[in-house]
Amino acid sequence: MSDPNGDEPGALDQVLILAPYRRDAEYLGQLLNEYEIAVAHCTATDLAAHLAAGPGVLVTTHEALTPALIAVIAEHLHDQPPWSEMPIVVLLDRASPNARIRVALEAAWPRSRQLFYQRPLAPVELVSGVQSALLARLRQRDVRDHIDREVELRRELNHRVKNILASVSSIFEMTSRGAADVEALGEDFRARLHALARVHSAVFEAQGESISIAEVAALTFDPYRQAGVSRIEVHGPPVTLTRDAGTTLALCLHELTTNAIKYGALSRPKGRVTFQWQVDADLRPNLSMEWQEDGGPSVVAPSRSGYGTRYLRSALGSLFGNKPDIDFAAGGLRCTVTGPLSRVAGEPQG
Repeated sequence: MSDPNGDEPGALDQVLILAPYRRDAEYLGQLLNEYEIAVAHCTATDLAAHLAAGPGVLVTTHEALTPALIAVIAEHLHDQPPWSEMPIVVLLDRASPNARIRVALEAAWPRSRQLFYQRPLAPVELVSGVQSALLARLRQRDVRDHIDREVELRRELNHRVKNILASVSSIFEMTSRGAADVEALGEDFRARLHALARVHSAVFEAQGESISIAEVAALTFDPYRQAGVSRIEVHGPPVTLTRDAGTTLALCLHELTTNAIKYGALSRPKGRVTFQWQVDADLRPNLSMEWQEDGGPSVVAPSRSGYGTRYLRSALGSLFGNKPDIDFAAGGLRCTVTGPLSRVAGEPQG
């Protein structure tokens, strides 16, 4: 639609008119408005400002093009981003040295798509040319958007690769501290990498940026089923997490599960684990999670924190904004944490 003010700088779907003599500007504006083409008018003094706003097409009369204005337009064209090639429609007079004008402008404006029309001309011919130029300009915008998206994706990929490498480095460093030998180091390190890979694969295959808590739990616990039966009960309402939150939770659940298998409830045939979460009904709801072990050997609080405990406190604390409560109760390990749902919530999945 046309700009009702007719004089504001526009975007790539707008025509900028530079025609200061006679009633050319008024005629051109009315003609293009009739075809619902947005226009803006400019003068010699504000041409640079209008060009900086990024018009779709410049329509000008050749007599308006003084050497100074030709230079202003040339500077704008030179500074265009790589995707841009602003079309310029130049209206010529029959009595003018048109061949010489065309050669001079083509030399002055090498990075532009120039359309020359000799007056008088049929209005439909001019409108058709302007519409064609606008269409080309909008295709340039598509190229721009594609380039911007590519840059964004590369930055995001770089960011995620750095995060993954940092996680791998941290996992290796903290795993190596508690390893009794090289074989134990390799086994624990591989298991933690597999846990990291599973949740990344799940989110990628879902082609989204979110993953539900239930999916994270299934990915983490399913490998520990025996004969199709799991001794880890999972309860909670549908809650969707961001990719990063889902990855962190998966690693935390992996640590808890590994510890339960080695030392806790899952090291005994009748031992069980309950993992549950809930969301309160406040205007700014909190998400609470609980890991509870039962039926395992009597728990004794360690004399110093191992990798798993340190990781849980650091990761869950960063995720929820509050440190988790890790209780080494004699009847079974209990880990709880609560924090604002808004810190971890992803987009609801369809």
